[in-house]
Amino acid sequence: MPTLCEFDTKTETILKFPRRFVASPRLPHGIRRLHMDKEKAIVQSTIPFFTKDWANCHFTAWKPSALYGGVDHVFALAPCDLDFLTGEHLRNIWEDPHSPASVRIDFERPFVTPPKVVVFFNRIEFDKDHNWRVVTTASNIDAKGFTLNIETWSDTVLYAAQTCWIAYPEDRERIFSTSVSTMDIRPWDRQQLEHSGEISFTSSSVEFFKKPSAFVALNHLDIDCKADLRINAYVDPITTTRLVWHIDSWDDTVLYAAGATIIAFN
Repeated sequence: MPTLCEFDTKTETILKFPRRFVASPRLPHGIRRLHMDKEKAIVQSTIPFFTKDWANCHFTAWKPSALYGGVDHVFALAPCDLDFLTGEHLRNIWEDPHSPASVRIDFERPFVTPPKVVVFFNRIEFDKDHNWRVVTTASNIDAKGFTLNIETWSDTVLYAAQTCWIAYPEDRERIFSTSVSTMDIRPWDRQQLEHSGEISFTSSSVEFFKKPSAFVALNHLDIDCKADLRINAYVDPITTTRLVWHIDSWDDTVLYAAGATIIAFN
């Protein structure tokens, strides 16, 4: 069974797992909360070292004073969690200006039927003088793989973005995943700072025998560059039958749109 973990923007965090794994786990992870100075919108979350008991976690901002806060969620997979496949893809436009927006991801082993695939960011690098716009999605999903998309638009200058992905059988029990967006609440040109929506698990035929854990990570940003980048995606409350998601900003940030991936699971 997967385990939810979390770390924040301490320079270096030793994350102790809630339970010891029998062997080193796989640790897909994504950023769910950020506060970056408008002069340096560059950040990456990494887990460079880990054991059966703990993981060494970092937020890297290249200019540490530019990162005021951040939270990263970890979807820790035990060696026995063979239903799940996961990986990362970096679109590095700084090093390769022709880096494609879409790439084919081939699974290391095929699923019986097309799986559920979720995607989210753990690295973003923008130019400070243009609005920050980026979105990641999964498309053309089949039993052998999918197309991973990392796209920007208008005059945004995206230097790099890294997407983490998780795939699992579409009929796996006691797991629910979805993507939510502020544009589920209002159009991009009617800015507001707080957004929330309710999702019922019963409508998707997913049953939980106890209160599920909720992994949350960002998959879409459209924020004005004239103020700090402030975004917080989270779930509260969550029960066996429903959850309420939130995507918020604060202070003088102008939030045009944002989106997040949610995985609820037992």
